[in-house]
Amino acid sequence: MVTIIDYGIGNLGSIQNMFKRIGADSLISSDINIISKADKIILPGVGAFDNGISKLNEYGLTEVLNHKAMDDKVPILGICLGMQLMTEKSEEGKQKGLGWVKGKTVRFKFEGENKKIKIPHMGWNTIEIKGESPVLNNMNPESRFYFVHSYHVDLYKYPDSLCLTNYGYDFVSFFQYANIIGVQFHPEKSHKYGMKLLSNFAEM
Repeated sequence: MVTIIDYGIGNLGSIQNMFKRIGADSLISSDINIISKADKIILPGVGAFDNGISKLNEYGLTEVLNHKAMDDKVPILGICLGMQLMTEKSEEGKQKGLGWVKGKTVRFKFEGENKKIKIPHMGWNTIEIKGESPVLNNMNPESRFYFVHSYHVDLYKYPDSLCLTNYGYDFVSFFQYANIIGVQFHPEKSHKYGMKLLSNFAEM
């Protein structure tokens, strides 16, 4: 069973529909008692960093998520803003992140000829897989995913596995540190490629 965290932001219905399509059980919850028993967790999110952290605190979910991630070490997949919240801080705001991974969230910065590149990065793009991960098992090397973001993660410590995507320059579009996994793209909007990734996650 995959538990999708409801803290007032994110494409919750779209994510759950993708799990239904691949035949994997999932539920949407903000109930601390349910989340405390979860064996796999999705941390979705859209919007601003500070609002995301504030919402987690408002819903009283920060402590239980910290416990599940750092003590129980259940697989947790952060999507878009959810990935960014796993870092220590963001240039987008002043709040501290969850700090599950060593790194920060930074805004795209383009110089020279790249200054004309539009922000946000929006639309379909590819990933370059660097290292093995069960979430990437049997992933088509030509897989394409849907992105909508102005910020991306900047990691201080090389993860167990990562993917890079190029938009003006290479940025991290996937990371995995043991049970902590983040994707900058939206698998729930990425058709068969997103279905494959979520299926792999459900089978971990």
